[in-house]
Amino acid sequence: MFKHQGKNRTNRHNVGIASLLSFIAGIVNVAGFLAVAKLTTNVTGHFAYFVEEVFQWRLWNGFVYFLYILFFFLGSFFSNLMVEIISRKNENNIYSLPVVIECGILFFVGIFGEVLIAKHPDVLAYALLFAMGLQNSLVTSISNATVRTTHLTGLFTDLGIELSQLFFYIRPEEKIKLLSSVKLRLTIIGCFFTGGIVGGIVYTSIGLLVLSATAGLLLLGLLYDQMLIRILLLKRKIKQ
Repeated sequence: MFKHQGKNRTNRHNVGIASLLSFIAGIVNVAGFLAVAKLTTNVTGHFAYFVEEVFQWRLWNGFVYFLYILFFFLGSFFSNLMVEIISRKNENNIYSLPVVIECGILFFVGIFGEVLIAKHPDVLAYALLFAMGLQNSLVTSISNATVRTTHLTGLFTDLGIELSQLFFYIRPEEKIKLLSSVKLRLTIIGCFFTGGIVGGIVYTSIGLLVLSATAGLLLLGLLYDQMLIRILLLKRKIKQ
């Protein structure tokens, strides 16, 4: 899921990574909102609030909303920066570091989140927005902008366009490509929704520890991917 790029990347790889990361984003979205009543996976709403606060001359509140936007941006920026730096030294596992950092952030927030809520609730939102910026940039780079997992606005737009195109594209190869893309969009939406439901239910039982469990799930996905790669390399070596 994480390693294949370019021509080696198939729709199956995109569906796999989309399922995992959109499920995780759904959990983070609901758990973050229940914890601090803030959106923690996208910045569209924060931008509107930022403009409103500035317009009302509540500049400190506006600055806080600006920081929400900034931390999501910084997550995206540093994710791709790390990928570019690592790719110039070693093309293997170039996407592992951003995933590990995201795991670390989610695990940290899960363990110490209650302390942050009591003293610095905005810091919790900053951390989760940074993590989701990392994730969104990572999956966008891997999939060549085919997959995005932290918000649904663009997905529903793309899904509406592609469903309408099914009435006009009649050649079999065109329909196959469109249906494949529709399946991918529906997978992301479904997994995001499922993650939200699971996150909400589990949050009521264990609170922000659900994010630590989510970090473990993401790490398992990365380890599973590494295991498949090692098996594939071993098979190739045996054939030689």
